[in-house]
Amino acid sequence: MPMSPRPLPTEMRFVDLPTFGAPEVMTLSRGPLPVARLGEILVRVEAAGVNRPDVAQRQGIYPPPKEASPILGLEIAGEVVALGDGVTGFNIGDKVCGLANGGGYAEYCVLPAGQALFWPKGYDAVKAAALPETFFTVWANLFQMAALTEGESVLIHGGSSGIGTTAIQLARAFGATVYATAGSKEKCDACEKLGARRAINYKTEDFAEVIKAETEGQGVDIVLDMIGAAYFDKNLSVLAKDGCLSIIAFLGGNVAEKANLTPIMVKRLTVTGSTMRPRTADEKRAIRDDLLAEAWPLLEEGKVAPVIHSVMDFEDVVEAHKLMETSSHVGKIVMKLG
Repeated sequence: MPMSPRPLPTEMRFVDLPTFGAPEVMTLSRGPLPVARLGEILVRVEAAGVNRPDVAQRQGIYPPPKEASPILGLEIAGEVVALGDGVTGFNIGDKVCGLANGGGYAEYCVLPAGQALFWPKGYDAVKAAALPETFFTVWANLFQMAALTEGESVLIHGGSSGIGTTAIQLARAFGATVYATAGSKEKCDACEKLGARRAINYKTEDFAEVIKAETEGQGVDIVLDMIGAAYFDKNLSVLAKDGCLSIIAFLGGNVAEKANLTPIMVKRLTVTGSTMRPRTADEKRAIRDDLLAEAWPLLEEGKVAPVIHSVMDFEDVVEAHKLMETSSHVGKIVMKLG
């Protein structure tokens, strides 16, 4: 049975999703607390990140796994209030953040222990809640799968997004040359301030032409892409020999009609991609362990930090989703609870 030293409330507030649709379909409701099962911890949520997968789930195009909570929310920060059976390494009262399988838009959320991390030293709940989704995603796709190493070059699309701002900083911290795309001069300036050698305004410039000029025709070693079909051919064209295209989202469509596959063979390219939610618990634990060893020291030393655009109240979840859909923000949107 779960262990808890003090009584917990029987009910909590959470964001209900009675039907799919626009942000206004979300409502605040009350319901029973979740129970920490084998290998899980129960966290009193102090802050929760807002992410594009949340928007997709709200729209009905990104369903949660069968065993996961149907409540929105994939990243949280807060205090451990109960331990499920078999949990080691965590205690009641610990301050943790983590990648939830669902349920983050609530006052209490269960978190697999293998997906939980202690707050970096000096961090509060808001800063800690801005870490898990982007750091897990960037580490898995850019460092584990695409194997970015010191001295290589990378093009990061959506450089001003939560994923993009994290990827720019981590790639730069590990010795890579970084290029990024963004949709305004202000966003491009933000990308360069974070460490991009050159940020490309995709609304006024052809990123393929800029990359070829910047690299003297050699191309980049890796492209981290969240656009998909609309950029597929151009992404292949800017990759150097033995380069890798890593796709993490399909904001520009998931079907690339009449795509030219020749560069894959001629340049020996690798095309890969993933989503985080279907990964197994062991896979997510391995990412967590890498982050603790490699990225958390950078956070504690101040060499890398989350970029937070807005901090909103939990009650303003509709406005938070509207802001996310405008793509006008730079960095993360975080909600505070309590």
